[in-house]
Amino acid sequence: MSVSVQIKRIYAPVSDTDGYRVLVDRLWPRGQTKVEAQLDRWMKSLAPSSDLRKSWNHDPERFEEFTKHYRRELDANEQVDEFLEFLETQQRVTLLFAAKNEQINHAVVLRDYLLEQLG
Repeated sequence: MSVSVQIKRIYAPVSDTDGYRVLVDRLWPRGQTKVEAQLDRWMKSLAPSSDLRKSWNHDPERFEEFTKHYRRELDANEQVDEFLEFLETQQRVTLLFAAKNEQINHAVVLRDYLLEQLG
């Protein structure tokens, strides 16, 4: 079975097509309640380190550099293997993030990384 991994802002409406909903931010999203979020899991450990997130500061011009550093963090993160095993048991997973930019954020990097690992 192959899994579909998609990304979505946590502030977007919940949808039947979301499947298993995983928040992948280290910090809880501002203004969002746990009821509204309808999370199945919160994986803080998959988010970039606080130092990396702060140094990048969501600067689009530094996204390529951020991506390299974040991928190195993911390579060294023991939680990634556990999450990959879990993904193999799912049909659809939505990685939720709070960043305003839907194209330049850590969830894009994480989704692509996970899909590469799954082959």
